[in-house]
Amino acid sequence: MIENAYAMGLPGGGAGGGDWSFFIMMGVLFAIFYFLLIRPQMKQQKEHKDMLANLTHGDLVITSGGIQGKVTAIADNVITLEIAEKVRIKVGKSFITAVIQKAGKESKE
Repeated sequence: MIENAYAMGLPGGGAGGGDWSFFIMMGVLFAIFYFLLIRPQMKQQKEHKDMLANLTHGDLVITSGGIQGKVTAIADNVITLEIAEKVRIKVGKSFITAVIQKAGKESKE
């Protein structure tokens, strides 16, 4: 019966170098996640923040709800949009998703 125990090997004896390969694999997985998920998301957030910082009076913008309008006033966190003649709404600054046309530039349509 003792011979059978030696045939199975000693506990923990077959994992020589296994600790290093685990850490290397975890490092490789983190690098893949960083370059495929984390870094592009951070870049997109930075571009959105820069776009919001560069908003000016007269820009045509679109909100996350799909409303298009012209910027008529900018406060700290609130932007007033004119969506029709004499129709103005206030929108949270973070809900502006894109600038369609900058102020002073003519439309190509």
